[in-house]
Amino acid sequence: MGIKLVIVGGVAGGATAAARARRVSEDAEIVVFERGEYISFANCGLPYYIGNVIKRRAHLLLATPEEFKKTYNIDVRIFSEVIGINPKEKTVEIKNTATGKKYREAYDKLILSPGAEPIKPPLEGIELENIFNLRNIPDSDRIKKIVDERNPQCAVVVGGGFIGLEMAENLTERGVKTTIVEMLDQVMPSLDYEMATLIHDHLEAKNVELELENGVKSFSKANDQILVTTQKGREIACDLVLLSVGIRPENSLAKQAILKIGPTGGIAVDDTMRTSDPDIYAVGDAVEVRDIVTGFPILTALAGPANKQARIAADNALGRKTIFTGTLGTSVVKVFDMVLASTGANEKFLKKHNIPYLVSYTHSGSHAGYYPGATNTSIKILFSPGTGKVLGAQIVGRKGVDKRIDVLATAIRAKMTVFDLEELELAYAPPYSSAKDPINICGFVAANILKGDMEIAHWSELEALQKNGAILIDLRTRFELKHVGKIEGALHIPINDLRSRLSELNKQEDYIPYCAVGYRGYLAHRILVQNGFKSKNLSGGIMTYTMANKKE
Repeated sequence: MGIKLVIVGGVAGGATAAARARRVSEDAEIVVFERGEYISFANCGLPYYIGNVIKRRAHLLLATPEEFKKTYNIDVRIFSEVIGINPKEKTVEIKNTATGKKYREAYDKLILSPGAEPIKPPLEGIELENIFNLRNIPDSDRIKKIVDERNPQCAVVVGGGFIGLEMAENLTERGVKTTIVEMLDQVMPSLDYEMATLIHDHLEAKNVELELENGVKSFSKANDQILVTTQKGREIACDLVLLSVGIRPENSLAKQAILKIGPTGGIAVDDTMRTSDPDIYAVGDAVEVRDIVTGFPILTALAGPANKQARIAADNALGRKTIFTGTLGTSVVKVFDMVLASTGANEKFLKKHNIPYLVSYTHSGSHAGYYPGATNTSIKILFSPGTGKVLGAQIVGRKGVDKRIDVLATAIRAKMTVFDLEELELAYAPPYSSAKDPINICGFVAANILKGDMEIAHWSELEALQKNGAILIDLRTRFELKHVGKIEGALHIPINDLRSRLSELNKQEDYIPYCAVGYRGYLAHRILVQNGFKSKNLSGGIMTYTMANKKE
């Protein structure tokens, strides 16, 4: 008999570690303890099960204890909560949640995969009936039962992150009028503000009400409904509440075992996923890992990294040497007809840690404009001022967002630069892309900035530049001005008239040409600077400026 490996927790981390461990060693004794009923389920699919997009509950169940035993010869014990670890004796204490019986189990190596728990703020009335978190199958069963049987008319989702947005969509699609209450001035905090604003109008067009920059003060009963009182005094009556205000790593077992806890509150691990105890490993939402871009410790509650960490922990627990190099936090979320995605560092994170960066915005078609159905793809890319190394990216659009964020995630991991993005040879046919893919376009624009071919002004700088005397030139057509809107105080010189009207301009002034998305602004900038004028192109054009300056 080989070593005895005990794994605490199932789902993405624990179940993957167990399966990997068996593939590595047929001789190891492997025991998995899961406090709930389900050892392996698709927790990312829970909102879509509630929304009836996933019709059959069984499709969420990836493997049963019996299947694990038959396929992997792994001893899976459900309803078994590990309540203590004794590292000196190398034992864990287990409580059977069905019977209350307690017993001890020895281990040679231990892998912790306790996950993260939803934050439940100590608000008045938070224990009322029909206020839910969504973490597991039983949670989804309770919420779906109410939606199916009680026909709720309205709901409040507290928090506008992944689960909040997905639940708002699925409740709305089930006919439930939904309000998102979010303390920040934007949804989806992994995005920077001006990118998140691209989704606000879309949510409201889908009948989701946004209550931004406002937190919940209390909950109370109002007849048969819940009354949500916000910090700004608004009262919202609803039939159910979904709490999605964030999660915290479940580190209580680790603390009890006197394992090192990192500054983020996650269990500290090295690049083999080993904790401060040489025989204990930890994976998933409970652990603190290294951000690839900055090197700083972060928490990443994503299924992809958890699965990779689990494989690595199993390898190392069984004597192999495998390394986890860190995470980019690459993510994507569907919001009705739109898609939001990000990878690497956002601007907020880079500012917080005083890391130098440059920014560029581009808005490109998802595929060739002459082929029917092309939609806009908005990309924000962050890159190093010197080398042009890609530091992070965010994309908002309708089609092809997932494949573009994956290209940029690969570019960051490979330490590629914006100059490399110019050269990438990506698949092209009119229904799928353009000869110059949106990734190439964002590389061209960022490279132009670094090479000095284009000096830019950002939406956030425009007010100050105007106060200092800068003159805006609107390069769009009269039709666009009339139907799309304009920036007050701008001169109107259509791009095709600019060369013939240069005599109207003053070489002592600072000019900021702009168009819809930035391309005509770039053309005007090149015309101006090569004729002796001072110019900065408005990055992302009026599209980025308008959305970033719109307040709900």
